[in-house]
Amino acid sequence: MTSQPPAWFEAALAQRPCRHEVALEGATVHYRVWGDSWPGVILVHGAGGHSAWWDHVAPQLGGRVVAVDLTGHGDSGRRPVYSIAQWAREIRAVAAAEDLRAPHLVGHSMGGRVAVAASALGPAAGVTCIDSQVYPVSANIREARSPRRAPRVHATAQAAVDRFRTIPPQESLPYVRAHVAAQSLRAVEGGWTWKSGDGTFGLPPTLRELVAGIDPTLPLAFLRSSEGVVDEEMVAALVRAAPGEVHLVELPAAGHHPMLDRPLELVRALRAVLSAQEAATAAVRSAATSRHVL
Repeated sequence: MTSQPPAWFEAALAQRPCRHEVALEGATVHYRVWGDSWPGVILVHGAGGHSAWWDHVAPQLGGRVVAVDLTGHGDSGRRPVYSIAQWAREIRAVAAAEDLRAPHLVGHSMGGRVAVAASALGPAAGVTCIDSQVYPVSANIREARSPRRAPRVHATAQAAVDRFRTIPPQESLPYVRAHVAAQSLRAVEGGWTWKSGDGTFGLPPTLRELVAGIDPTLPLAFLRSSEGVVDEEMVAALVRAAPGEVHLVELPAAGHHPMLDRPLELVRALRAVLSAQEAATAAVRSAATSRHVL
């Protein structure tokens, strides 16, 4: 793999987002916005991630795209305790601030649970989970309400970038990795550290539990990375739990973080899913209008 950024990547980063904040329950929630046309999409990162993980993906989706820093991550504020329910309220606060009344909610890994939980708090055009564990089985999943360790301080920014790792480990395109790693840093006394907060967060509820309670007419999609953390048994459990249909898509040769190793394939898959969800939502609206007229 070459480390020289290709033209598509540089073009995507050239579309710099607007940055905004909204206050909610004692903390600020930072987010990035691209575009200004309909439909609206809200992107939710996974545990330890942040909104810049989407910098090279969001501009290619079209429409208005919002990427959120959940509290405890990125440039958002910190809380003593974090939860899926709290983060879901943050997503809805951002949606309200951007006047996105029924956005498409897209979540990667843990962000998939947040997206599903947010869909229960208001209208949505669809929900998409990207390689989100349906139930915890991996040894690297923290116990519920376990404390987070303070991030390590590195003497230089480059030393920190060189130490950038994903959980679970995977190969990444060098130019994507370099950008995401650099955007993950903040200056502190003594050097540089990661934009991840201290505090405690609880893992429950699981994606399987959350999906069981969604509106059966809500378009739900699941993008599974073939080299990720979700196996076929998990996918089957998700399908059984969902009250409606699940649109399943596989990302071949992709790791758990497909925006790092297969970003163009991820973009193509998201475009197709969002288009299908938009059509499905329009059909539901049309049917509801017809019944009302009759």
